[in-house]
Amino acid sequence: MRIISTVREMQNLSNQIRLEGKTIGFVPTMGFLHEGHLSLVRESKSKADVTVVSIFVNPTQFSPNEDLDKYPRNYERDEKLLKDSEVDILFYPSSEDIYPENYLTYINVENITSVLEGEFRPTHFKGVSTIVSMLFNIVKPHIAVFGQKDAQQAAVINKMVSDLKYDIKIIISPIIRETDGLAMSSRNVYLSPAERDDALFLFRSLNYCKEMIEKGEKDFLRIKNDLETNIKMPDTALLDYIHLVKLPEFKVVDKLDWGEDYFILIACKIGKTRLIDNILIKT
Repeated sequence: MRIISTVREMQNLSNQIRLEGKTIGFVPTMGFLHEGHLSLVRESKSKADVTVVSIFVNPTQFSPNEDLDKYPRNYERDEKLLKDSEVDILFYPSSEDIYPENYLTYINVENITSVLEGEFRPTHFKGVSTIVSMLFNIVKPHIAVFGQKDAQQAAVINKMVSDLKYDIKIIISPIIRETDGLAMSSRNVYLSPAERDDALFLFRSLNYCKEMIEKGEKDFLRIKNDLETNIKMPDTALLDYIHLVKLPEFKVVDKLDWGEDYFILIACKIGKTRLIDNILIKT
């Protein structure tokens, strides 16, 4: 595995790979890798000649009150996992190279970013769109692989790629879960053993909603009311939202129409750790 640490070297290498007629697959990450990330790597390797994985904890997608400094990092472990997964190139740039002094340019996708996570993290998606756009210009991939767990992020990236005419195929891979259903996340390391058990509230809630829909219920407000009655929220939990979103426009709705696709999305703090999860509904 080749490790590249500068923007210019990565761009030059990508140019060379493209001149050789090879396809580049790209998996952008913030490190502290787990099986969810590695599933994205496998997807890239199955679709492209060369797979590039980036590790960069992007400061512009963190609000001032969020956990940038505490975000888990373990570069040595990440490097070994990527080597063992036979990744071709690890791109590991510095913040100074990505955001030099007097950096002033940002990308903002309208509408999709003002709801759900956008309400609770108003600057988050501007930072996500900006870094992903920049990484696309550095790595120059033919395909890029993202995870379904960050469903709203995936919708934002898809919209950005479409609107800005990027010649990149975006692949969204399924959520990878622990055996008990907890969605894998780098932030799970923050949870105490008791909070780890309480975090299953997210998956139980999603499954309860899905079961009601499968029984024929189309009113999501009624589903949420029944959820509050039948699924006990742990004392450690603070629910930010649980919403039904219609695809592909990613619009929050209260009722389902049969024959359409939806996400149910949930965001919840367990203790001090904020977790998100979702489930895809095909009616």
